[in-house]
Amino acid sequence: VLDVAERLLTERGYLGLTMDRIAQATEYSKGTIYQHFSSKEEVLTALTERMAKERVRLFERAAMFKGRPRERMAAVGVSFDLFARLYPTYVHVEQIVTAESIRQKATEQRLESLQAKEMACLTITTGIVRDAIAAGDLVLPPATTPEMLVMGLWMITYGGLGLIAGKPSMADPDIGDPTEILQRNQNAILDGYGWRPLTDEWDYAASRRRALTEVFADEARQAGLL
Repeated sequence: VLDVAERLLTERGYLGLTMDRIAQATEYSKGTIYQHFSSKEEVLTALTERMAKERVRLFERAAMFKGRPRERMAAVGVSFDLFARLYPTYVHVEQIVTAESIRQKATEQRLESLQAKEMACLTITTGIVRDAIAAGDLVLPPATTPEMLVMGLWMITYGGLGLIAGKPSMADPDIGDPTEILQRNQNAILDGYGWRPLTDEWDYAASRRRALTEVFADEARQAGLL
């Protein structure tokens, strides 16, 4: 059901996704589908939950990357980029599900499960920040928590990948490669916090390439990056 919903969403958009069409495209009756999903909004939330589980898996692998804490954070960025490339529908679905009108029609159990996976990503990345602090690579300003730093990175990354996925025209010679622009701004934020090594002290492009080959070789080949 979720595979069909994802395909229909890609082909027809949110308004073109209906329970009738899901039933027609599967071997199940509409009544059977309603036994598992109370509405198409519930289907969308379940689809987001499934994709969020995959993102957690990629984040967990990135956090195990062999390197200094900031290199490991760069590996998380690589995993986020790969996720967006391999599951382009996800960015669109997640933006839809954030609407209050959609969330109101999803079950509390489904929303709690989705939130737990989102929190898992936050826990992984804040753990890397705490490792950097413990290693002496990072000293946060007063009243700034690891969670605040991570949320800043998350917002710029999520927003940037959403723009890249939704506007292919952004790949303009006069603008430059949008993924590289996103990486530059991510590094600018971390440099601003003084997270060592700074970008003029370390080749983070090499770290990202190493993460692709050492941690995400299969996904990178699937995405056409290797």
